[in-house]
Amino acid sequence: MKDYQILLYYCYTHIADPDAYREEHHLKCLELGLLGRIIIASEGLNGTVSGTEEGCRQYMEYVKADPRFEALEFKIEAHEGHAFQKLYVRVKPEIVHSSLKHVDPTKRTGKHLEPAEFKAMKDRDDVVVLDVRSNYEHQVGRFKNAVTIDMENFRDFPEKIKELDHLKGKKVLTYCTGGIKCEKASAFLIEQGFEDVYQLHGGIIKYGIEQGGEDFEGKCYVFDGRVIADVNKVNPSIISKCYVCGTLSDRMVNCANPVCNRHEPMCEACGDKMQGACSEECKCHPEKRPYDGTGAYPKELNGYDPYLHVKRS
Repeated sequence: MKDYQILLYYCYTHIADPDAYREEHHLKCLELGLLGRIIIASEGLNGTVSGTEEGCRQYMEYVKADPRFEALEFKIEAHEGHAFQKLYVRVKPEIVHSSLKHVDPTKRTGKHLEPAEFKAMKDRDDVVVLDVRSNYEHQVGRFKNAVTIDMENFRDFPEKIKELDHLKGKKVLTYCTGGIKCEKASAFLIEQGFEDVYQLHGGIIKYGIEQGGEDFEGKCYVFDGRVIADVNKVNPSIISKCYVCGTLSDRMVNCANPVCNRHEPMCEACGDKMQGACSEECKCHPEKRPYDGTGAYPKELNGYDPYLHVKRS
């Protein structure tokens, strides 16, 4: 029974007092029994949370009742339970770390394409589809024929732009998981002389919901307990390969050696053989964690207090 939901959302908007809003927002999430990660900054709101259908319904009403978030759109997915262990609501300088603090998506960004429009354009000869996600994300899944960027983190995007100069004569269709990275990436591309820039509104997740994920090869990397999510219900495939043996596998694991903690695909056979380690060196490491067959090592709750940092009277 999938009587829980996962909500993915963001909104670039001005928040005058992020600390005060963080306090209010944290308390509302606790009241509704939500778990997840929420970032608040002066430039907006970004979050992924899980909760019961009713809790999520009330949360969406709460957020949308605030005129600052009138343009916010929730991506909603059914789930069998919570996708998180804890609730974190934090204030940060940006709602996604980008090294592009000067870019204001409320003033300029690429042209938004709804999933149906993106699908209609993506295979045209004058179009290039650009994945603006990091290596560990696009290695497990990406759109067919998409151009990917060799970067470990999105904050590396600005210095990678020079490698894309040959695309300036094309219509550039950017995409990411939920749309948030494209807001600044597409604006920066325009700033750097790319004249015809678009972005997939709602990202891969919305495309999967509305268009069945057609031509998205592999799985979508997500930032919750699922790690990867199925989005393609039309022509699904597996494109990622086991880090150890090279066979097709979309099973993402963390190396059992916490000093390494490499995050890579690993098939079940190699997981068992290597005891969850990515190499013989890591397999023999004195700090190697016990392997339980999942390759996931969630942080211990260690007395986690959901009211931590809440100013209680």
